[in-house]
Amino acid sequence: MKTKYAKELLSFIKHSPSCYHVIENFKTILIENGYSELCESDTWSLKAGEKYFITRYDSSIVSFKIPKNSPSAFIMAAAHSDSPTFKIKENAEKAAGSYVKLETEKYGGMLMSTWFDRPLSVAGRIVVKCGDKLSIKLVDIDRDLLIIPNVAIHMNRTANDGIKYAANIDTIPLFGSTDSSGKFMEMVAKAAGVKENEILGTDLFLYSRDNGTLLGAQKEYIASPKLDDLECAYACMKGFINAKESDAISVCCIFDNEEVGSETKQGAASSFLRDTLRRIAISLGLNEEKYQQIIANSFLVSADNAHAIHPNHPELADANNAPVMNGGIVIKYNANQRYATDAVSSAIFKTVCEKANVAVQSFANRSDMVGGSTLGSIANTMVPIKTVDIGLAQLAMHSVYETAGAKDLDDLVKAMTVYFAENSFCI
Repeated sequence: MKTKYAKELLSFIKHSPSCYHVIENFKTILIENGYSELCESDTWSLKAGEKYFITRYDSSIVSFKIPKNSPSAFIMAAAHSDSPTFKIKENAEKAAGSYVKLETEKYGGMLMSTWFDRPLSVAGRIVVKCGDKLSIKLVDIDRDLLIIPNVAIHMNRTANDGIKYAANIDTIPLFGSTDSSGKFMEMVAKAAGVKENEILGTDLFLYSRDNGTLLGAQKEYIASPKLDDLECAYACMKGFINAKESDAISVCCIFDNEEVGSETKQGAASSFLRDTLRRIAISLGLNEEKYQQIIANSFLVSADNAHAIHPNHPELADANNAPVMNGGIVIKYNANQRYATDAVSSAIFKTVCEKANVAVQSFANRSDMVGGSTLGSIANTMVPIKTVDIGLAQLAMHSVYETAGAKDLDDLVKAMTVYFAENSFCI
């Protein structure tokens, strides 16, 4: 199966070992495509026909295009930069007999068992003192460094009957032997190109060293770390950049902290999007009345991957709303507003997909099962506009290594390219 974007996505993921690297890589892509960086602490002077982006705290980004004509709406998409992982604690090294381990804590709701017995490393950001100033540097210890070892079956004969993992015991990674004591921060400093005593703060996380690949009889599947949600994030950004000009203000947002609820200063529940939209309006000389009119015509696609029906456990799915990989873009529904999709937003997005000539599928949880939530309803609390929650069907969500359909990625890029060229969505 020939797909256009799968290898690009895998390369992007390989070079994005932390949420901070995700945003830095998106910044590079935007700059290469003529976007200018803004700062929240500066005065904005936006110009018609120009393209901009702004970041918040290094892990969230909002990019936007100003139309040449008077704006008709905000046409927006949102995805997230973070994935479930383990955060390295302060004073991380811990002696354990003849070993040295690194203390961690869970970030998000991962499938813990998938982190065992595979090469891991550490990436993130550090804050260093440079003379009288503080500077932020990205870090990636780019080598196979750590492992979380399973207990052998001979010592736990019931292991295949199911294990309840204790995050303070079972998932602590092995760093080295006793003569490795004191080496961790030294390695972090070397990877960042600074001196150890210059480091004043760290945000460091584990990541899998396994590279993504294409598999299946026809190479129809993508298997990789972080498909949730870098697959949607990458596809939305590609469609945003590829789209033709419209009379709307196109906005592509990648937020951090979705996996822990989004209620942070850089998450979808923060004021980041609302503040950015208002500042755009102010800089363009729009009054409150005009701003509210534009909001009324606006639309948000909340893009976060969806559960494909499982080949070995189809009984876990709602039989009538069970998407398959490579079956099309998934529209997600939930009566309790875990997803923001309603009849209006669903109909609007279906017309976009029809125009892009891509298929759509529906997802709903089995009625006796509680599913996850995502960005749509959370972002709506700050910017109340018509919103649809969509995603791409995948297996093993929140595993360290996930599987999705290669064709679906291409379809989402096509749909978002059409979507971002629209002027408004009135109904």
